[in-house]
Amino acid sequence: MLTIKVLGPGCANCKKLEEVARQAVTVAGVEAEVLKITDMGEIIAHDVLQTPGLVINGKLVSSGRIPTAGTVADWLRAAG
Repeated sequence: MLTIKVLGPGCANCKKLEEVARQAVTVAGVEAEVLKITDMGEIIAHDVLQTPGLVINGKLVSSGRIPTAGTVADWLRAAG
């Protein structure tokens, strides 16, 4: 199972990225756990300079933007 972390303080863009990540899990047809991380220490530990950040299985794949669900689905398939 994949682990997806949405990193951010809880802003509108962070919430949107969480929705996109959940859509991508469905589109990719993979089994994944989506976690919302709001702890600034953990966000900084992933080298996120701009939120929202997206981490798949411990690897930062996006920062400071909201990728499309299709793009995230491709990343999930590659990680799986």
